[in-house]
Amino acid sequence: MAKNFRGKGIKNLPKHGRGECPVCHHTGVKVLHEVKLGDKTHKVCKNCKNIAAEKLSA
Repeated sequence: MAKNFRGKGIKNLPKHGRGECPVCHHTGVKVLHEVKLGDKTHKVCKNCKNIAAEKLSA
């Protein structure tokens, strides 16, 4: 299992990678996954990343 989004890999990020997801507006979640929304890339939570991947594959 990859450990890119947990542990010491995220310690150097501001607030340890936590914040508000711009898609679902949950607060205090890890916003580490980059998703292209329109012409910009945004950092979103894991749940929104999975939803975006399902929409792209359908």
